[in-house]
Amino acid sequence: MPPHAISYCHCSDCRRVSGAPVAAFTAFALDDISFAPALGVPTHHTATTKRWFCVNCGSPLAACFDYLPGQIYVPLGLLDQAPDLPPQLHSHWGEKLSWLNIHDDMPKADASARTALANSHKEK
Repeated sequence: MPPHAISYCHCSDCRRVSGAPVAAFTAFALDDISFAPALGVPTHHTATTKRWFCVNCGSPLAACFDYLPGQIYVPLGLLDQAPDLPPQLHSHWGEKLSWLNIHDDMPKADASARTALANSHKEK
């Protein structure tokens, strides 16, 4: 099943986790995706976020956010289908690095874009 949302995220937490000036994530309903091997025990860098990392290489594998229940976010670059999954919006645009020049017509939420992301989950 394809992701129900694809978003850039400019928040400092996602930048640190990804090691990039902007991260890109795909959103799936928890029941629409499985991991093999299983994700294992999550880490908690913030009280409202659970993240999973590869036990072998440390790469970020997934994240769940308390304010987006029923969803799991997977880094776009992990998916073989990434070339066919363009992001649809920008989250945390207000935290964008000042020197990063992005000129597109996608919606840009100053904060989490949680309403758009939550609604995209309900629409599918």
